[in-house]
Amino acid sequence: MSPAVNVNLDKLGALAELFAALNAGRHLNRLHDMALWSELERERDAYELLFARLGFDLRIDDRGFAWFHFDDSSSAMSKATRHLALLLLLIFEHQADAGRHLGRFADWRIDRALLTELIEKHQLLLEAEALADPEALMAIMRSAGNYGFAEADGQAWRLLPSVYRYLDRFEALTRDDQSSSNEADAAADGELP
Repeated sequence: MSPAVNVNLDKLGALAELFAALNAGRHLNRLHDMALWSELERERDAYELLFARLGFDLRIDDRGFAWFHFDDSSSAMSKATRHLALLLLLIFEHQADAGRHLGRFADWRIDRALLTELIEKHQLLLEAEALADPEALMAIMRSAGNYGFAEADGQAWRLLPSVYRYLDRFEALTRDDQSSSNEADAAADGELP
């Protein structure tokens, strides 16, 4: 058994604020939460150890965001997450079609005009989710702001580094889909047993 390692709580000046934000399901972002991010980076090991001892899975991505990972979530959270994932997927697809580099999402301006374009292009899909209205998509963007995925920029939003969680997942799904398609093509050509 390894020796117990103590955490000096006096050195964790932002503990209450960090815990409240993360426990509420919010993501901390280097660009948006500079003071909290600085504290988290400075005392990373202590925060990871303390939260682990308390039963929380603190995840810190070196691209500049952190969150508490929960394996199970409520159905309301699942619906909000599903809607955000759908909207982000449509935004990424739209930007890719326009020739924009997906990794530069923090430079994009997500405004009413863009959301209206998405509705026009994906009317049936968004109607199926009761989201075929700019106000519904703007509500999702406000929710994204509450959870640390976006920040308001006047009458628009800017995506924050935590959106990499979605982008990574979308890219993995694309790779899996391409791999499955290649295997199906090979099987059709008689290359697989």
